[in-house]
Amino acid sequence: MTARDDVTVEARDLRREFKTKGAPAMALEGISFKVKRGEIFGVLGPNGAGKTTTIRILSTLLLPTSGSAAVMGFDVEREPEKVRHVINMASGAEKAGYDFISAKRNLWFFSQLYGIESREAEKRIDDLAERLGLTKYLDRKFYALSTGYRQRATIARAFINEPRVVFLDEPTIGLDVMTARSIREFLEDEARKKDRTIMLATHNMAEVDAICDRVAIIDRGKIIAEGTPDELKRSMGVPALVMEVTPPAKGFEFLGQVAGVRGFTSTSDEERGLSTVQVVVQDDAAARRAEEAMSGSGHRIVASWRKETTLEEVFVGLVGQGFKEREEQGDGS
Repeated sequence: MTARDDVTVEARDLRREFKTKGAPAMALEGISFKVKRGEIFGVLGPNGAGKTTTIRILSTLLLPTSGSAAVMGFDVEREPEKVRHVINMASGAEKAGYDFISAKRNLWFFSQLYGIESREAEKRIDDLAERLGLTKYLDRKFYALSTGYRQRATIARAFINEPRVVFLDEPTIGLDVMTARSIREFLEDEARKKDRTIMLATHNMAEVDAICDRVAIIDRGKIIAEGTPDELKRSMGVPALVMEVTPPAKGFEFLGQVAGVRGFTSTSDEERGLSTVQVVVQDDAAARRAEEAMSGSGHRIVASWRKETTLEEVFVGLVGQGFKEREEQGDGS
């Protein structure tokens, strides 16, 4: 695999199979994509879709079963040490530091693993801490930091070595809105001003919509759509139909039989006695048929409206189900 000037990450027919007691589990089934310098590239999908497996292969933590991948022109399987020299990574689910030393000493420790000179390491720690709102908390023991500030320190650690490519796996999971926003602003700044490539694996649609230049939607180990968020949403055509109905129910499978309905997802609110059903429709006539089918099923439509398609509705339109419904099937990878 040869390097191209503007391509920093490339996967070709990447496959990964895990051995199980029964039949082998295929986590990735031949995915291919390219990420350019300075891009924030999202890998979006439900839990178990293959996102983390992709990140682990690209960051040299896991070997592919077949296919190939390269980062900055270096093959992840044949040249892992060269890849590690130009990347870093962070996960929102990992234990990101040593509990009984300060946040600053944690960052110092990781800087030394990269052989960064002392004065330069101090400068980078101070700069990252200031930009991530961590400065006042640098001297606190890691265990004493809140979840949000531990995650800020984790993000700082991922940039301490000035990597050309950063892999992030659910970096804002479980964080409050303001902390998540500050981290996203930092990531945008790193990509735009420093020409750094950031690859973001997540099932947070709003996060992808807010900061990603392009996104690959992945399901069951396959990329089912790729493009800018706007391109993917436009591909669905007309706005989605939203209905609030009573009584609340868990199953609205009859909607799948309505002509022009591409898929739907629903949530129930027992306290309000309502279900909210979002339907991806082919055209306005299909929306009217979906409302008629709902009324004919014995449900009363309390309210209905149309809204611009979200990235989850793109997923629904492609596979007929939402992230929650797919996760409930228990597919793992």
